[in-house]
Amino acid sequence: MLRAQVFLWAYILIFFPASVVAQGLGVNWGVIASHPLDPKIVVNILKDNGIKKVKLFHAEHDILTALSGTDIEVMVGIPNHSLESLSEKYSVAQAWVKANITAYMGKKGVNFKYVAVGNEPFLAAYNGTYNNLTLPAMKNILKALNEAGVGKDIKVSTPLNGDVYITPTYKPSDGTFRHDLADIMNGICEFLHKNDAAFIVNIYPFLNLYQNPGFPEPYAFFDNDDSNSMDDHGVKYRSVLDANIDTLVAALKVANFSDIPIIVGEVGWPTDGNIYATTKNAKKFYNGLLKRMATNEGTPLRPKQYPDVYMFSLLDEDLKSIDPGMFERHWGIFSFDGQPKFPMDLSGKGQNKSLVGGKNVKYMEKQWCVYNKDASNQKDLAVKVAWACNSTDCTTLVPGASCSGMGIDMNASVAFNMYYQMANQTKGACDFEGLAKIVKQDPSNGTCRFPIMIKTIQTTSNSNASAPKSS
Repeated sequence: MLRAQVFLWAYILIFFPASVVAQGLGVNWGVIASHPLDPKIVVNILKDNGIKKVKLFHAEHDILTALSGTDIEVMVGIPNHSLESLSEKYSVAQAWVKANITAYMGKKGVNFKYVAVGNEPFLAAYNGTYNNLTLPAMKNILKALNEAGVGKDIKVSTPLNGDVYITPTYKPSDGTFRHDLADIMNGICEFLHKNDAAFIVNIYPFLNLYQNPGFPEPYAFFDNDDSNSMDDHGVKYRSVLDANIDTLVAALKVANFSDIPIIVGEVGWPTDGNIYATTKNAKKFYNGLLKRMATNEGTPLRPKQYPDVYMFSLLDEDLKSIDPGMFERHWGIFSFDGQPKFPMDLSGKGQNKSLVGGKNVKYMEKQWCVYNKDASNQKDLAVKVAWACNSTDCTTLVPGASCSGMGIDMNASVAFNMYYQMANQTKGACDFEGLAKIVKQDPSNGTCRFPIMIKTIQTTSNSNASAPKSS
C-alpha cells in the first residue's frame, strides 16, 4: 500500500511493460473499495501490462465506458440478487441486455465475450436460494442476447465454486458432481454444451491451506516433489489446483459432458490478514501458476491445453466483507492505489520483472494520523482503538498480518490512521479525544505500512464535508 515514490525493492527489477502474457490469462476487477481508482487509470494498467481479459462482477457505466474502444475481452457479471427477477420475467433480461450490453457495443464499443449470470449461486451457505433460479436466468439472458443479434459472439455461463463437485477418495479421477446438485448440474452442463460455452469454476488453493489444519503447505503451490503430491493410480498431482481442475474434468465425464471447456474464473493468493497471506507466498504461487500456464501442457485428464485463468484479483478492496477471513481485503496483485506489490512476470518465463503500476494517481496530502503518547487521558485508549477498527480496516493487525505483534502504540496508530485516511483526512477524524495527532513524517515500520489515501472521482459520499469525526 505504498505510494509509487517510496515503493522500493531490495533487488534489481526490470522496468518495462509486460507486453507478453501467458496464454489465456485474465484478471478480476472488483470495486468494493472506499476510494476506487479512476477506471481510466485501471484500464491503462491492464493495457500497460498486456492483460487482454478482464472479469467484472457487475456492469458499471464508468468501467464499461473506460473499456470501450480497447481490445480487452470482457466477462461481465450479474449479481445473485438479480437472479429471481431475471428468471421470472424475460422483460427484465431484455432490459438488462439493452442497458448493459448493446448500449456499449459498436465500432468503438466494449469487446464483450461472456455474461456471467450469478456468482457461486450454489454455495451451501445460500441454502438452495438460487438453485432453481440460476439456469432460467441464464436462458433468459441468452434469449435476450440472441434477440439483440449478439448471442453467437457473447457466451453465457455462471461462475461456480469448486464445492459443486466432490471426490470421495480424494483422487481427481473419482470426481463427480454433488448428489444434491446432480439434476441442476446436468441442466447447467446441457445448456453450456448446447451453446458452446465454458464451465466457469472458482478455485482457491489458499483456502485449502487456511481452512484445513494439517493440509500440506507445498501442495497449495506448484512443482513439489513426490512427498507432497497426490498419487492417482500412478499419476502424480503436484498442486491442488491441477487436482481440483481434473476433479471437475472427471465430474463432467461422469455427467457425459466431457468436451465442455473449462475456465478458472477466480484463483489467486492474498498478501495480508493471515499468517499464510504474505507477498512472499503470493509471489511463489503466481510464479508457479504462470509458469504452469506458459507450458500450455494442460492437466493429466486434459493434457493438450491449460484452462483460461482469471487471477483474483487486480486491486485490493478495503470494504469487502471479512466474514470469510481478514485476508479478504488483500487479494490484489496491485495495492488499492494501483501500485504493484511484488515482482511478477505475466509471461510465465520467470523473469524478474515488475508490473507496470497506475500512472497519474492523485493522492491526498502526505500526512498521517497516529497515537498521541502525550495525551492526558490514556485510560480509554483500548476502547478508542476498538471503535476505530470497527469503523475502518484493521485487517493488518490480526495475528500473522503485516502490522501484528508491534504493541498497543502501533496498533493504535494503525487504527487511527486507517480511520483518518478513509475519512479523507478530515481534521476531525484524527482526534479520538486527544489520543490521536496528525504528523508529517511517515510512521511506517518494517512490514507495517501506513497508506495515504487516493483522491477519488467516483462518488461524493466520501467528500470531506460528509466524513465522520472520530469518537
